[in-house]
Amino acid sequence: MHGGADLLCDIMPGIPAFSLLRSFLTDAITELEMAIRYPMAVGLRKGHPVTKNETGPRQCRRRGRLTKHTKFVRDLIREVCGFAPYERRAMELLKVSKDKRALKFIKKRVGTHIRAKRKREELSNVLAAMRKAAAKKD
Repeated sequence: MHGGADLLCDIMPGIPAFSLLRSFLTDAITELEMAIRYPMAVGLRKGHPVTKNETGPRQCRRRGRLTKHTKFVRDLIREVCGFAPYERRAMELLKVSKDKRALKFIKKRVGTHIRAKRKREELSNVLAAMRKAAAKKD
């Protein structure tokens, strides 16, 4: 089994292993120091020094964000059309504290667990608002 120095001697005969290793390490350390300190064409931080151009947020990143107009339209439609039959049944389940059953029922209707949780939360908020309005009225 060869050591590291013997291996270097076998690779490059005629050159003392120690001086080869020392020069290699010295060059590597010098390159690292220079790459950190100066803008160089090689090394860790190579390339022409520039100031980063800060761009604003992209339009695609705000997809699905609720706007004032969208909220207004949804509230208007909810006021005119009311709730769908499955939403009314889910609200009845929520009234009698059958939250898990309501979630399972809504999930079957809307398709995904995440959407079902969101719909259940929305209907719970509607029920809470109705209770609050009824308490205020009395």
